[in-house]
Amino acid sequence: MEGGGIDKEPTPFLSLFAAFSYGIASMAMVFINKAVLMQYAYSMTLLTLQQLVTAVIIHFGKVMGYTKAKEVDMKTAKKLLPVSIFYNANVAFALASLKGVNIPMYIALKRLTPLAVLVAGYFRGKARPSSQVSLSVIFTAVGVIIAAFGDFSFDLHGYTMALTSVFFQTMYLVLVEKSGAEEGLSSIEIMFYNALLSIPFLLLLIIATGEFPHSVAVLSGKAYSFAFLVILVLSLVMAIILNFTMFLCTIVNSALTTTIVGVLKGVGSTTLGFILLGGVEVHALNVIGLVINTTGGVWYSYAKYQQKRKSSRKVLTEEELLKNKN
Repeated sequence: MEGGGIDKEPTPFLSLFAAFSYGIASMAMVFINKAVLMQYAYSMTLLTLQQLVTAVIIHFGKVMGYTKAKEVDMKTAKKLLPVSIFYNANVAFALASLKGVNIPMYIALKRLTPLAVLVAGYFRGKARPSSQVSLSVIFTAVGVIIAAFGDFSFDLHGYTMALTSVFFQTMYLVLVEKSGAEEGLSSIEIMFYNALLSIPFLLLLIIATGEFPHSVAVLSGKAYSFAFLVILVLSLVMAIILNFTMFLCTIVNSALTTTIVGVLKGVGSTTLGFILLGGVEVHALNVIGLVINTTGGVWYSYAKYQQKRKSSRKVLTEEELLKNKN
């Protein structure tokens, strides 16, 4: 893979591939992390392992010539430090939420992220999205609220952890979109910087919170369980795939598109959560909320497609005018 960013207007196929692959990886990761945390409750140690494995694999990929990422630059690292801080805060709070809440509740709360990204865009002074895009995001959020009223018993700790995660996810997606565009960085390069900057911070955190060294002792004891090792390795591998597809989708499309993809994959995750894990009652409000939520996501996808078509036509028209002048 190339080390540079996206220099040209991404093709519709690349945009669709980036969004689809992120949606699949994100949905799989929720269930894999939940499976790991049901047996191993040390979420911060799990996150540290994921970042360590990510850094090692990308480094050896560079050494062996599989990637053409640029060398680490301290100036770029300083600029990406906030991305790393917000990313790890998001994942840490998300994992903490997953430890105590069921998957449908977790996903419903995380679906509020698109609205938060939209609001953040207004405060950044970013060009306002079309009325269709804005209304579809609001429609999606309304569906979340209706589904939540019909679905879940109130859990103060779970709600607090998930909503805090929403805030940090919004911040890092906005920063990734900006960093990828301004620094010309690829998704692999942002992943590598993120992992390197995260490891020292996470090591201090697991020591400060008391997870270390007890978490390592428990992990060593569970190393004899083949089933646990399988889901742990899956978690480590999927963390790399998830981060790559997430950063790619954010750079190729936008922060708002990435969050909407997260909303759409959440419908599938919620359904599977009901079927596979059980323990959650299905209410009429929940079904209505999910239908509204899905409709909002489809509406957004259509609005963005129309917007991209208009943009492509405008670029082609400008190129033709330039050719005629020459």
